[in-house]
Formats: sequence, C-alpha cells, structure tokens
Amino acid sequence: MSAFTARELVGALRDYYAEHGVLPSYATLSGIAGIKAKSWTHTLVGMLREEGILDVTPDKRLKPGRKFFERELADSVRAGLPEQVPDAPAQSITIDSYLIPHPSKTSLVRVKGDSMIEAGILEGDLAVVEWRTNAKLGDIVVALVDGELTLKYLAKDKQGHYLQPANPAYAPIRAQGELEISGVMVGLVRRL
Repeated sequence: MSAFTARELVGALRDYYAEHGVLPSYATLSGIAGIKAKSWTHTLVGMLREEGILDVTPDKRLKPGRKFFERELADSVRAGLPEQVPDAPAQSITIDSYLIPHPSKTSLVRVKGDSMIEAGILEGDLAVVEWRTNAKLGDIVVALVDGELTLKYLAKDKQGHYLQPANPAYAPIRAQGELEISGVMVGLVRRL
C-alpha cells in the first residue's frame, strides 16, 4: 500500500480531476496510490465507492461520487484574538449545496464596477444569482432598469421602488420607465 493517508489520496484524486477534468484510469490510480496489484486497486475503488467519494459509469469508468466535491468545514476561526483549536472533527459540505439552493435557477454573474463595495461586493467577484422576479426590500437584486441590468439593493420610499447602491459616490437609481427584478443574489464567490 502507499504512504498516502486516505485523506491525502482523496486530495490527490481531486487535484487530478481539477487538472484533467476526468478521474484517472485504474492503472493511473494504482500509480497515484503506489499500488502494484490490480486487486488492491479494485479494493481501494470499492472502499472509495462505499464512502461516496467515487462512483463508476455504466462502462466502468471512474466518476466523482456524491461526496467527491465536499470540503471540510472547520468549526470557525476567530478574526480577533487567537483561540485554541477545537478537538471536534470537521464536518463536510459541498460549495454548491451551500450556495445554490435551486441549481436550475441559479448562475454566477461576474461583478463589474464599484457601486456595491460597502456591501463587500468588489469588481471581479462572482455573484451567485437565483433568477426569479420576486424579492424583498433590502435584497441585493439583479434588476433591469430602463433596459439595462445592474446589481443593487432593492429599496422603497413614498415615491416607489428604487435601487440603492452601496457606495456613497453613486446616487440611487429610479427607473424612468420600468424596473424589473430579474434575480436575487444568494451568495458571493471571491478568489484571493
């Protein structure tokens, strides 16, 4: 058997998938795991299938299982004073299940401009948008205003609905014609 721990092996498989877009063949998996006997590779695949990490296609190729894309979710990390590391094991989540409650209605939208910086939304971020026409006051929405799309807070006063930026350099936007809600931001992704 390899010097890999199970966790390191799963990490190596995830790295392989990220680089190649597919999982390795059984022969390549044997090399990654440091296994010489084919029977051990099949045993390893069986164990990873039982855990939900791997699955196989009808033609016996490896594919990601339901837990393949899960990531450990540490309890928390304090942004203030340091604290002792908790002994409890980390739970796992997938980013999709955490950020995307309705996959068929959700997509990522790249943010342009700086009108939402005080809401923590920066140029280049990916807004996770659920495409729907209903929103609550205070939601960050993608709205069609006078034929143009924008990302702003939905607000209302005695004159009616308007869009509120989160940057004092920008004025609120009131539609000259029609204001339509296209979607609601449900999450945000930023690569550092």
